[in-house]
Amino acid sequence: MFNFHVAIIGGGVIGSAIARELSKYKINVIVIEMGSDVASGASKANSGVVHSGINSAEFSLKARFCVEGNKMFQHLADELNLPLKWIGKLVIAKNDEEINKLECLKNVGIKNGVKGLKIIGGTELKKQEPHISCVSGLWVPTAGITLPYQLTIILAENSIENGVKFLLEAKVKDLKKKNDYFLIETNKGNFQSDIVINASGLNCREIVSMIEEPDFNVYPCRGEYLVLDKNYSSLINSMIYPVPVVEHGFLGIHITPTIEGNLLLGPSSEYINNPNDKKTTKEKMNIIFSEAKEIIPIISKKAVINAYAGIRCKLSPPGLYKQVDYIVEESKKTPGLINLLGIESPGLTAAPAIAIEVSNIVSKSIELKQKNKFKSKSNKRKRFSEMSTEEQSALIKEDNSWGRIVCRCEHVTEAEVIKALSNPLEAKTFSSVKYRCRAGMGRCQGGFCTQHIVRIMEKNFNLDIKNIKLKSPDSKLFYGRVRVEKGD
Repeated sequence: MFNFHVAIIGGGVIGSAIARELSKYKINVIVIEMGSDVASGASKANSGVVHSGINSAEFSLKARFCVEGNKMFQHLADELNLPLKWIGKLVIAKNDEEINKLECLKNVGIKNGVKGLKIIGGTELKKQEPHISCVSGLWVPTAGITLPYQLTIILAENSIENGVKFLLEAKVKDLKKKNDYFLIETNKGNFQSDIVINASGLNCREIVSMIEEPDFNVYPCRGEYLVLDKNYSSLINSMIYPVPVVEHGFLGIHITPTIEGNLLLGPSSEYINNPNDKKTTKEKMNIIFSEAKEIIPIISKKAVINAYAGIRCKLSPPGLYKQVDYIVEESKKTPGLINLLGIESPGLTAAPAIAIEVSNIVSKSIELKQKNKFKSKSNKRKRFSEMSTEEQSALIKEDNSWGRIVCRCEHVTEAEVIKALSNPLEAKTFSSVKYRCRAGMGRCQGGFCTQHIVRIMEKNFNLDIKNIKLKSPDSKLFYGRVRVEKGD
């Protein structure tokens, strides 16, 4: 039986942010994650937007954590060497009627403490976004973009540097309260903890139900995205959002630049029964593209190189067009159980602020003494493709695997793939390579580099090709031979 002060269930951006915040103190912390890597759920499948706070209801936790988190992001990015760009957001009105809605959004933003909001039109708007079809727009300069999966990974790996234990592919099977501590049963062993933090996203109700009767429901809501080739990055200069339609209950199909140069179209919004159903559909793809084309008429379908889906954790059922606020609190029925419920967008932005809030709740039960040597900095090296010729040459002289290109689309080297697989979390899936060094994320979507990554996994890490996983405990990259040679 392993004993901890705090056990965090869920290794998404929220769980990883809490882990890093608690790693500043002299306590033992474990993160229990059911996926084969962190950021295996909604934390990787989102727009990567650092929101400002104009869309969250006044005086709500969503608004408070969003605005506070937004202000913390630059410092966090500087510490962790995380890509972050404050490119701003433009919410556009397609007709005069929608201009009034822009005024309402602006007023909500001002009440939430969002700075620099202004409505622009005419020459100024056309100069800023020449390809956009609209009559006016609300300019939000405090909105930015980052890499959501990379943020989660860096938070988790920095936590490990500071003593936090991460347990991957660990499914919580039972949770019991015994006197002043919890017993946590998993497929990777049993653990004892003084405090349990339920940051399990879509599975939050399942965790609560193990120990008490839940007084809430979770409604999975799938959002699909289209990814455009980098060659179309010049179509917009900032994030472009439509005026939200209240009856739809979400922000609408928007167009978002990414740190790496692609454009994202989406997401859609569709309530589903199976929280693991991340399929993409032809129907939604057509809707997404059609609505995006209304905003940017010159977008071409040949620009699309990929599609993916993420699942939102909603506390509001279908048909209830009303914002339901975050729940971040210690259970009134089970002291020591801290629940984070309904953390959907702007959860990425809110993560650092939520982490501090949870740390404050923990401090009421456990004395938090700061460590003398907290490692706040990340030693993440910039990508090979971003280095100068001199820097590249020096690395190749030191180790010639830096000179072997594995992914031609993204110019990823063999050394970078090896480094990605040597991560502190010991994640060894194909996706763990993809989200650490971008191999397989280019125009051909792994058509060229997959075979080379598999070779590296076999040769350098002694992984049996039959057991290589795509992205989760149950997803194999290969399911069998297509041809059997004599003697096999």
